[in-house]
Amino acid sequence: MFILEESVKEGSGISNSTECKAKQGENVTVQGFIHRIRSLGGANFIVLRDNVGTVQVFVGQDTPGLGRVKEGYIVEISGLCKTEARAPGGFEIAADKIEVLVAPPEEMPLTINKNTLNLHLDIDINNRPITLRHPRYRHIFKIQEGLARGFREYLLANGFTEIFTPKIVGVGTEGGANTFMLDYFGKPAYLAQSPQLYKQMMVGVFGRVFEIAHVFRAEPHDTARHLNEYVSMDFEMGFIKDFKDIMAMEVGCLHYMFGLLKTEYAQHIGALKITLPDASKIPVLNVREAHDLVRKHLKEDFRGEGELSAREEQLLGKVMLEQYGYDLVFVTHYGSSVRPFYSMDDPTNPEETLSFDLLFKGVEITTGGQRIHDYQQLVDKIRSRGMELDKLHHYLMIFRYGMPPHGGLAIGIERLTALLAGYDNLRYGCLFPRDMIRLSP
Repeated sequence: MFILEESVKEGSGISNSTECKAKQGENVTVQGFIHRIRSLGGANFIVLRDNVGTVQVFVGQDTPGLGRVKEGYIVEISGLCKTEARAPGGFEIAADKIEVLVAPPEEMPLTINKNTLNLHLDIDINNRPITLRHPRYRHIFKIQEGLARGFREYLLANGFTEIFTPKIVGVGTEGGANTFMLDYFGKPAYLAQSPQLYKQMMVGVFGRVFEIAHVFRAEPHDTARHLNEYVSMDFEMGFIKDFKDIMAMEVGCLHYMFGLLKTEYAQHIGALKITLPDASKIPVLNVREAHDLVRKHLKEDFRGEGELSAREEQLLGKVMLEQYGYDLVFVTHYGSSVRPFYSMDDPTNPEETLSFDLLFKGVEITTGGQRIHDYQQLVDKIRSRGMELDKLHHYLMIFRYGMPPHGGLAIGIERLTALLAGYDNLRYGCLFPRDMIRLSP
């Protein structure tokens, strides 16, 4: 038996590629994958890839271990870290010794040490355990980490409590047929379409709550905009004046998230040449105004629709950027018939709801709105949808005993990640996509 204390650090004595920059003039030891081997005029260079980046290593012809290594090997290299203006970052390691930690039994099935992969998306995804090792993906998913971190930090600082809700449920959140059914010990159950009903329940407990978790949609859409499993960043807040309070909270949250990326994730933002949008102020249009803008500037007429089609979202994004300079735009007052049963109808026009979407570069990244908090009003709407009240017994319980005016939203992190990174297909913002045809890797 032995006892580990907090001061004992795993890998003590090993520097990573980022730490080496501050250790010029010192002997260091690094570990990682051999990303690339280059020979220039009799000099040998190894680009070593570790968990945070890459570092250049100069290797002399007589350096012990040089003849035993290949690209893809996992090695430990010791040597002097020295200033070298011609090296990436302005420094390199002059190797004294190379030790092979792992010699893979097979060569890589594809090349990942080029600046870009240039693979068809299907080939990329089928080889994701390998392609994710490419530095570009590291930057993409570090940015995704920053988005989730910023969302969490901002909401915690504004009185929200993080919650963790069930993903196996007895009734579909949104109603309809777009749910994955499973056998739960002889009873029908479903994979949660969203944490919506539980978020609302917890507003009665904490007032303000949020969750970052997987949700599941059995939608038969094989498009660049849809996944059947994705990560949703949700929040719900009580004691609101109206649904504009929810949009204002998102403006503050996104402004903080993008600010965090700019400061704490500058390396990754810079590597992908990302220009972060200005989220400090976001224009708001209702659906009718959106139709009118598209018709006015692009001569396409979508009037009479209760929502925006994917094409109209793209056209509106084009108009807002080219004519007004905004990457982000809220669209409000979607039709009651196209919004979930819990959406509050506009008292001045019951055919519309106090709801909104947030579009980024012409793609919807957020859906939200004010919820019905009056018990009888909610029961009437559920009945009008032909839904069974008994199946919503525990949800309706919170309204029978009083709920404050409240509302919330959900942000799809894969869409936001992919759009920031410059991709139209959200699969580039998902580690291991699950769509109509993929259950692996």
